[in-house]
Amino acid sequence: MSFPLAHPVDTTRIDADTIVTYPDGDLTSTGTVLIAQPVGDGRTAIVLDRTAFHAVDPVWPDQPADDGTLSVDGVVHPVVGAVVGAIDGENLFVGDVPVRTGTEGWAFVVCHVVEDADGLTPGTPVTVTVDPALRRALSAGHTGCHLASLALNAALAGLWSKEVQLDGRGSPNFDQLAITESRILPDGSLDTYRIGKSLRKKGFQAAELAGALDTVEAAANELLAGWLATGAAVSIARDGDGLGERRTWRCDLPDGTVEIPCGGTHLRSLSELASVTVDLDLHEMEGALELRMRTAATLSAAGTAEPPRAH
Repeated sequence: MSFPLAHPVDTTRIDADTIVTYPDGDLTSTGTVLIAQPVGDGRTAIVLDRTAFHAVDPVWPDQPADDGTLSVDGVVHPVVGAVVGAIDGENLFVGDVPVRTGTEGWAFVVCHVVEDADGLTPGTPVTVTVDPALRRALSAGHTGCHLASLALNAALAGLWSKEVQLDGRGSPNFDQLAITESRILPDGSLDTYRIGKSLRKKGFQAAELAGALDTVEAAANELLAGWLATGAAVSIARDGDGLGERRTWRCDLPDGTVEIPCGGTHLRSLSELASVTVDLDLHEMEGALELRMRTAATLSAAGTAEPPRAH
């Protein structure tokens, strides 16, 4: 979903980031309309002071936006898209934000895009409702994605000949060094890695990977099964409640608590997952190797949605 780059707006009502409550798992919230900005094609971006809605970040669009609605006096407005926006003091940038989320001097906001903005005027109280099934499936996919990246790092540890930066478990951080794209899917994810000259110079033994791929996949899946069996707690730590504040995924794995910076949504315990498995595919592409990791995260009976909480 693309929009005109910038829109001059009255920023007197915006002095801080949108307060986001989805890190707590919230599926409902109440907020006040601050901006209702037409963005073309008959659509309007609605900015609230507070929301439970997770919006896609255009800088690293790994997790899709929530589905859901905005309600005013019994009138329900479907949200057709939700993107991170930013305000520089004069203009609202919707989706095409020219700076990274959290940049000092900017206010970062959730833009709820609707096709019918009747009644959604500044100062109006609004109820936000998020689709629990999609949220749960994306949260499972995102939690599974982080676990899979840690398992992949550990399974590839023997293919490094030099010291490189380590992940939270002390394994060479292949995921961070090689990733080119990550997509969170309902109940899974797809991560793409490029293994070229730069990674080889850092000490990654790319020539050995093809012959070791089945062993690496089996080792990663064995680790994942062991971690899920612990039912470890998952949480999101954050510096503050604003959209632009740093947020960190935490999981209490058997060998210690692991942290990964993350702005997405997650489950609260590994007991909510029946299984997480990875499938690895390697092929040549433009003078380099491309490794794709497909992760499947299956919810357990404990993974049913909790009742929405209003905030």
